[in-house]
Parts: sequence; C-alpha cells; structure tokens
Amino acid sequence: MAESSSTETWTRCYIGLGSNLEHPVTQVATALLELERLDHCRALVHSSLYRSDPVGPPGQPDYINAVASVETTLSPIELLDALQAIEQQHQRVRIQHWGPRTLDLDLLLYGDQQISSERLTVPHPFIQARNFVLYPLAEIAPEVHIPNQISLANCLEHCENGTLEPI
Repeated sequence: MAESSSTETWTRCYIGLGSNLEHPVTQVATALLELERLDHCRALVHSSLYRSDPVGPPGQPDYINAVASVETTLSPIELLDALQAIEQQHQRVRIQHWGPRTLDLDLLLYGDQQISSERLTVPHPFIQARNFVLYPLAEIAPEVHIPNQISLANCLEHCENGTLEPI
C-alpha cells in the first residue's frame, strides 16, 4: 500500500465485492487483500463474508459478498479504474448483465459525493435494494450516510434479509 503526501485529501469509500464462480470465497478473500495493496489507498475494515442468492438470470450459483472500506487520494474514476484492473486480474468477463462472474467490485460510496456519468454512478444505483450490500455495510459502518437517500437504518428496515447469511 503506497502512501501519498500529507497535503492530499483522503476520501473514505465503500466497495462492494461479489463472486459466484471459480471458488468465490477465495476470489473475494484475495480481492480484499488486493484492495489493501492499491496505490494511493489505505484499507480500513471489511465486513464478514456473506452468502446470497443470485440477482439476475436464473440458474446461477449463490454469491459470496462483502463490503470493504478504504480511504483514497484517487479520484472516483481513478478508483474505478483500479477496481476494474483487479477484476481483470480475476479474469472477469462481461458477457451477460447481472450474470455469473469471478469477481465484481462496485464503488458504492465515494465520500458524500453524488456522481452520475456514463461510467460511474455513486451512490451505487441499487444500494438501497440489495441486502447483500446493506447488511455488510451496516456491519462495518452503521452510521454511514448515503447521499440523497434515506438513512442506512431506514434502508435496512425496508430491505428484507431474505436468505442472506454470514459465512
């Protein structure tokens, strides 16, 4: 993990991790270690691993999910590029929307910023409806504020746990 000068501003970010192919527990655990080594980032904490039902096309294996917190001096797009580079190291293939994948890294929150561009939307557009994001996020940052959304506690009240389970 490379440090940058003390004059740079560090922004706290939350990243969702998910995998349902090629040993998902190992994929997510390895990605958590890779986040710790990202240049211009410092890993803070990550949630437990959770098993969740797949969202998207039927017939997929269950997912393993987690949420990690990092501080970074990277811009949102630079951080997105770094996350996508990690996905590529895990042979991520984008064939089917919401289809199975070796690794999915989603930038959920970037400080209190709201971003809407062709490449990136923050807060993540489905954050308030995904139990596999909300419950791990609440585990590590119950006080977090989701910009332009209802509180995390309120999101949890309206998002059933379903079959989500820590592993």
